[in-house]
Amino acid sequence: MNIKNYSIHQKKYKLFFDSLHAFYRLTNSNLSISGLIIHITKLIAEAMNASLCLVIILDNHKTSSLLRCSISKRRVFLLDKKRKIVNRIEKYIINTTSAVLNSHILGAPIIAEDVIGIIIVRRKPNQPSFDKLEQKFFITLTEQTMIAIKNIQLHEEQQKIILGSIKSFINLLDNRLSKEYAHSPYFSRLVTAIAKQMKLNENQTKALQYASVLHDAGKLDIPLEILNKPTKLTKNEFRIIKRHPIRGAQLIKHMKILKPVIPIILYHHERYDGKGYPSRLKGEKIPLGARIMALADAFEAMIYGRPYRQRMNIEAAIEEIKKKSGTQFDPKVVEGFLKAIKFTRIKKYLQLIK
Repeated sequence: MNIKNYSIHQKKYKLFFDSLHAFYRLTNSNLSISGLIIHITKLIAEAMNASLCLVIILDNHKTSSLLRCSISKRRVFLLDKKRKIVNRIEKYIINTTSAVLNSHILGAPIIAEDVIGIIIVRRKPNQPSFDKLEQKFFITLTEQTMIAIKNIQLHEEQQKIILGSIKSFINLLDNRLSKEYAHSPYFSRLVTAIAKQMKLNENQTKALQYASVLHDAGKLDIPLEILNKPTKLTKNEFRIIKRHPIRGAQLIKHMKILKPVIPIILYHHERYDGKGYPSRLKGEKIPLGARIMALADAFEAMIYGRPYRQRMNIEAAIEEIKKKSGTQFDPKVVEGFLKAIKFTRIKKYLQLIK
């Protein structure tokens, strides 16, 4: 092997190694299936120096795609609805479970116990042909794709189980509370809308969604006569109520998947000016998710009222939120809230309150 060829091979090996390392990170990520496939398509296109890369996830009958992602000229196309498989090469790979390996096209099935998808890469005629080293590496990437997909699917199954447990947990809590204390079924919608306006990422938003139903979980330990008291609480009763964020965090601390939710539950009664509880945190020392939850929680308490406090109309509640910007609430969260309530989905939620 001459020096020039040796240098080319060294560069390829480095690219392959870097790609495998990136695959390892993807395999251990918390992405959705669609997010994972987008990342994989980009990664394979770059690793194989391909002008086009196509990744397809199949339905159970293997006659249609459930998800198709392609990248060419740095443009990504994602189709996440069912589509009949009609392409000849795609059909061949699926029906024979065989790889297609020629000079400018590589294709291979993604196989778990059965074919769950396919990957195809192409180069233009004026580009170098795929060599044997690249062919072997392409098969390796296909195998890594299968591992990444199965891990994400397992993660999603775990999510469903956790969500089922959460729903049971909340039903238990709701059965203990009078209707005046329960959150509306649209509370999560408000929290998510604020998160979207504040440009939180997918994981942060998901943590807020879980927290929106779990933030009062610590009230399970509070006596019913205090929870449902129709008059103002005494100092001692309020002291008992103030324990619920800590107790709520303790109840879920052993659930690994809910770890990001704990700071939101623990600090959702803190105030921006440092006069809240349980830790009297101030300003941005309060986790952002908790600051969002604090505002949404207070807003619902205002518009639904409490047995010991008259409900406000929506306009008065919005004005109260504005008035307490910088004291009780983070001004940035207030800004996100004011933007969120202008959107159709939230307007419907507000109309249901009237």
